Amino acid sequence: MGLKAALSKPFAAFVVKGINKWKKNAVAVQQDVLAGLVRDAQHTAFGRDHDFKSIRNYEDFKKRVPVRDYEDLKPYIDRVVAGEEDVMWKGKPLYFAKTSGTTSGVKYIPLSKESVPEHVKAARNALLTYIHETGNASFVNGKIIFLQGSPVLSKKNGINIGRLSGIVAHLVPAYLQKNRLPSYETNCIEDWEEKVDAIVSETIHQDMTLISGIPPWVQMYFDKLTEQSGGKKIKDIFKNFNLFVYGGVNYEPYRAKIESSIGRKVDAIETYPASEGFIAYQDSQQDKSLLLLVSAGMFYEFIPADEYYNDNPLRISLEEVELDKNYALILNTNAGLWAYSIGDTVKFVSKNPYKILVTGRIKHFISAFGEHVIGEEVEHAILSVANEEGVGITEFTVAPQVAPAAGELPYHEWFVEFSSPPLDMVDFTKKVDKALQEKNIYYFDLIEGKILQPLIVRSLQKDAFVNYMRGQGKLGGQNKVPRLSNDRKIADELRNFTI
Repeated sequence: MGLKAALSKPFAAFVVKGINKWKKNAVAVQQDVLAGLVRDAQHTAFGRDHDFKSIRNYEDFKKRVPVRDYEDLKPYIDRVVAGEEDVMWKGKPLYFAKTSGTTSGVKYIPLSKESVPEHVKAARNALLTYIHETGNASFVNGKIIFLQGSPVLSKKNGINIGRLSGIVAHLVPAYLQKNRLPSYETNCIEDWEEKVDAIVSETIHQDMTLISGIPPWVQMYFDKLTEQSGGKKIKDIFKNFNLFVYGGVNYEPYRAKIESSIGRKVDAIETYPASEGFIAYQDSQQDKSLLLLVSAGMFYEFIPADEYYNDNPLRISLEEVELDKNYALILNTNAGLWAYSIGDTVKFVSKNPYKILVTGRIKHFISAFGEHVIGEEVEHAILSVANEEGVGITEFTVAPQVAPAAGELPYHEWFVEFSSPPLDMVDFTKKVDKALQEKNIYYFDLIEGKILQPLIVRSLQKDAFVNYMRGQGKLGGQNKVPRLSNDRKIADELRNFTI
């Protein structure tokens, strides 16, 4: 065992001891976090506008600070981007994480000197928690790769701007830098396919032990490694590869193909990092749910997903959440985001400690006929059948067809790229439809009432989603295809790739 691996175990034990303290007192910790955030921001423009000085508890906070999305907060954010100090948080941000908005164009998410260390600590603690549970620290002695966006940053009014993954590249602790690949020069390549080719060249003969990234782009990396090595499995290229760290999308649709590419099962850690904050990570190999980070400079609020678009939806703190109920996640952060609707939905599977599953996006749903089908439901429907029948799925998305051919009922149209297609597509489609009916009572009623016909699956060409993303200029990085949408923008493009 190398020195780093040996030292990491007692350090992991120390860190986990601290984590266990706040796990047991999550509600009280969250109350303290809110009080601290309000106190620290009371002299900002936002704090004055919302009378932070008079806030004594969460009920006061709700009365003074409405829930907003990026568009609603944009007047304040624009002032921060323009270089004004003390607008939403003390001073100026250290960075802006640049993301793509649907209506705003580019969005600028502030990262402060208080929030940046929380991103780093959470990523570190996810690994240390794993080491403490499993005793496996060998990966720290080998080479580690983070498949991420370019670390090249621009400046705007003295503030560094870049993609979150590119910013994070500058924050990797010194003790990991010597182990880390690819090189800075390769990481700076903007074209994703050119970049992956360069990463393959740099890593194919290295002792890679930990690989991290968004699953579809990791799969592209694996495919190119296999191609370059003459068909070898990843386990034969990287004999000591034993830990996969991922986030950004649900891993389950990709699990079978990635494990097939590797050639054996490896331990995996799911993380939930967002530009707005590092929210949760998987803290046990025995449990796929994610530990909510209640002591990370963020105060969480929750709105029941089925009430989100109501005029006066229920808005609650951690203390009031219920198990197995979908909530829209609302953040208040030590970078100055206040009652900010991040757009994700989560559900709690445990309250001791508080653990979540990410279930989708509040705006990613199909409700063209009142069914309100969500991402978790479509993923369950297709994966439960695919796993039972040994069908391999590379990627998929779903959209409503509200204007079918004359004489046909409307339907949900599924665009699926199979890595190993079903032997009987008609039977497979019927089973997926039945599984969705069982998961969503409104969809069941629409099928039974002959308002909708059963879903239709369109089989897509190999690399259809890669080619679609390339055409959109969104290949690689943090980009991903929505599982479902309430319009046909993606569907109409994907029709060009049907078999």
